[in-house]
Amino acid sequence: MNLDVSLGAVYRGGGNCDFLVWAPNCRKVDLHILSPHETVIPLEGGDFGYFRTAASDIQPGARYRFRLDDEAELPDPASRYQPEGVHGPSEVISSEFAWNDSCWFGLPLKDYILYEVHVGTYTPEGTFDAFIPHLDYLVDLGITAVELMPVVQFPGTRNWGYDGAYPFAVHTAYGGPAGLKRLVDACHAKGLAAVLDVVYNHLGPEGNYLVKFGPYFTSRHKTPWGEAVNFDDEYSDGVRRYFTENAIYWLKEFHFDALRLDAVHAILDFSAEPFLERLGVVTRELSEKMNRRLYLIPESDLNDARLIRPRELGGYGLDAQWCDDFHHSLRALLTAERTGYYQDFGELAHLAKSFREGYVYSGQYSRYRRRRHGNSSREAPAERFVVFSQNHDQVGNRMQGERLTELVEFDALKLAAAVVLLSPFLPLLFMGEEYGETARFPYFISHGDPRLVEAVRKGRRDEFLEFQWEGEPPDPQSEDTFRSAKLNHSLKSSGHHAALLAFYKELIRLRKKIPALAHLRKETMAVRAFESEKVLLVRRWEEDEMVACMFHFRKENDSVDVPLPEGEWKKILDAHNPRWGGRAGSLPELISSAGRVRFDLRPFAACVFLKQAERLL
Repeated sequence: MNLDVSLGAVYRGGGNCDFLVWAPNCRKVDLHILSPHETVIPLEGGDFGYFRTAASDIQPGARYRFRLDDEAELPDPASRYQPEGVHGPSEVISSEFAWNDSCWFGLPLKDYILYEVHVGTYTPEGTFDAFIPHLDYLVDLGITAVELMPVVQFPGTRNWGYDGAYPFAVHTAYGGPAGLKRLVDACHAKGLAAVLDVVYNHLGPEGNYLVKFGPYFTSRHKTPWGEAVNFDDEYSDGVRRYFTENAIYWLKEFHFDALRLDAVHAILDFSAEPFLERLGVVTRELSEKMNRRLYLIPESDLNDARLIRPRELGGYGLDAQWCDDFHHSLRALLTAERTGYYQDFGELAHLAKSFREGYVYSGQYSRYRRRRHGNSSREAPAERFVVFSQNHDQVGNRMQGERLTELVEFDALKLAAAVVLLSPFLPLLFMGEEYGETARFPYFISHGDPRLVEAVRKGRRDEFLEFQWEGEPPDPQSEDTFRSAKLNHSLKSSGHHAALLAFYKELIRLRKKIPALAHLRKETMAVRAFESEKVLLVRRWEEDEMVACMFHFRKENDSVDVPLPEGEWKKILDAHNPRWGGRAGSLPELISSAGRVRFDLRPFAACVFLKQAERLL
């Protein structure tokens, strides 16, 4: 049997369609075409549990199921479209699309400024097409990469996307496969990279019929969702192929530039060549073949630099990873929270170390985990880390889903923005944070099984116990909970919201324009923490240009004496400037340094001074 054929239903044109399914649990598999003309076609069994047929007189729009051993009839595990939901039949679709991005080759990773979006709540309509008109706004803001939370078929019409049951099927409520292609094509037309969040560590509990087909899961390992996806047990070759093909599908068929890999610490794989390493190899080969920059960006809480270390140095060779330690260090300084994982943070030295290295915990004892945690990321390039002050997890996994807007005062919001966007890492913004969106982002679902709904409710309550938050979480099944997360775009045009948006634009402009900020290197950076005054001094330089960024984390005025190389320094940013909703700045426009300078800093100050060679001043 030719295993070069792709899984699922692949329409070849002219009424011809190939069907391939991996079902080693079955002795016999039939293809049941339901519409427009009902027919049953036996699939030919082959090696390794694959069943295949090349059918004729099949057109796009035909709906089908697989009949297993003359009993259960189930949707295709690699279904490309589920128009009737997770329990309905699969539909044959055509891959044809009039792409306009033939001259798009992707962006260098160092140029990524990411903007995370939940399609269902970004607009009133909650669709791909409704999001497209907002791309001009993102370009004007300075964003270079749009990151979509998962968009695969999940139960009902509202979900974060991490309960997807069909990894190849684009959700109908968002606009289906054609709508997603239109969005990616529009992103490329605007010069924006398109990133998709994919989930390879589990599948949603409702509509997940994979166990009927084969050993997609293993009892060898356990995850928060139950049995782990089978990446290293018996029959794991078929599972690894399934998810590898899925990644290729998004990168090749939908022209995505990068995949964000959800919670890879829950991908438990002790193979000699782990799945993630092999996926990195396949992605690089595809990138070379397509002459397009393609990236894999995992999320992991292991603080294991092997993920982003080159293969020749014993790593997996992935391109970048989310850095939770940066977020936790920043959040603990801005708020008084010290429960849950925040108990490991709260000192300015933590944020200073994250600036220097990436991970804060690199082998030392973690009170939260009650053990040593992590390894060193000192040698990892700065562009290997994605940092943020907010994201869907850090907002939505709070009991009430509060954004930072509710938790800190206005000046602290500007400080958080400056810390993220003036760092040497890849910054990520969570939709709406740039103007201080007030809508919360609680967890929401629309499951059809009442027992499952109640289990989710209980699970959410239990999850929050370690944080000692008071009250009851919003009902995740309620449509009102979902509607409460819809963005209010009108906020961005007035008051402090408009000032905050202008401040974000200026930060991004400086990040792109000033070479010392644009070049992402740890080696050309010096970081010093003044713990008693809660001031972080970050100096970054490029050739004969240097910037000095000062971040002040106290609610009181402070005076701090900092070392600055001799010469003339010009102020290029002051968060307390009236332009950004502050009072008149107290910092001078020009400073002449003889080696040290004393600064009088207001609460939550964020400022940047630039020193250039004399001939450039």
